[in-house]
Amino acid sequence: MFKKLIHWFDNEAATPENNLLQVGWSEIDWLRVIPFVAIHLACLGVFWVGASWFAVVFAISLYAIRMFAVTGFYHRYFSHKAFRTSRAMQFVLAVLGATAVQRGPLWWASHHRDHHVNSDEFEDAHSPVQHGFLWSHLGWFLSNQHFATKTERVKELAKYLELRLLDRFDVIVPVILAVSIYLFGSFLANVYPHLNTNGLQLLVWGFAISTVVLYHATFTVNSLAHVWGKRRYATSDHSRNNLWIALVTMGEGWHNNHHHFPGSARQGFYWWEIDFTYYGLKVLAALGLIWDLRTVPVEIRESRKIKY
Repeated sequence: MFKKLIHWFDNEAATPENNLLQVGWSEIDWLRVIPFVAIHLACLGVFWVGASWFAVVFAISLYAIRMFAVTGFYHRYFSHKAFRTSRAMQFVLAVLGATAVQRGPLWWASHHRDHHVNSDEFEDAHSPVQHGFLWSHLGWFLSNQHFATKTERVKELAKYLELRLLDRFDVIVPVILAVSIYLFGSFLANVYPHLNTNGLQLLVWGFAISTVVLYHATFTVNSLAHVWGKRRYATSDHSRNNLWIALVTMGEGWHNNHHHFPGSARQGFYWWEIDFTYYGLKVLAALGLIWDLRTVPVEIRESRKIKY
């Protein structure tokens, strides 16, 4: 039990010698996933802390910032190298991505790259076509089989010590965020009482509720974007474009586009396909913080279209 609890704090404890990584595809270590269950239960705290306009706006703002961090940084940068940046800025992007409480950048990118290699085949850990909706939505990352980082998929990123440490101790950033939110709420309660918020209220809304909504919005790209929507391109998988998923994930819903050309920083290939993440990346590029944003070449964008 002690070794299992260590996994909450140190992901390098996840080795074949001291855990159950070499078990069946769907075996889940329920003790290790208690924090994931707990953050969902923490949302019920809203019945005790109540609501305020500030807490709701704060939660929505944190959702948007962290969704952008997941889609723009964890996905389009770390997973697909859709733009370039400096080493220092790369670390900042990784820390911002870690605030989403979706593990470390190496873990996230390695499993996503594995998804593209095996998309909608049995080896694809979160294919709803192969493994069903519930497993593709959340079961896969709770399993022992998919707990460890697939370092062989991210060798060029794993050479950076700061990224390895952030990946190994991925609980640190979320804990710092949660404590900071609580302290901020307590500060507001004392200095600006007219906002009608406090530490616990801001913690429930800004951390628990915002994170859980962020979780399930992100997960829809795995579970729904391979079964619900339209296919523009004849990709080898079942990926689909879906406006509604694109809106809640800031552009990730143009999933068939993405599987047609994964290296593009812009997933809404046409002007009418809303892609807020790309717009945000353009702002960062204008500020000189990132550069060389890759977009889909016209000839590739117009190729392999399905004729109905």
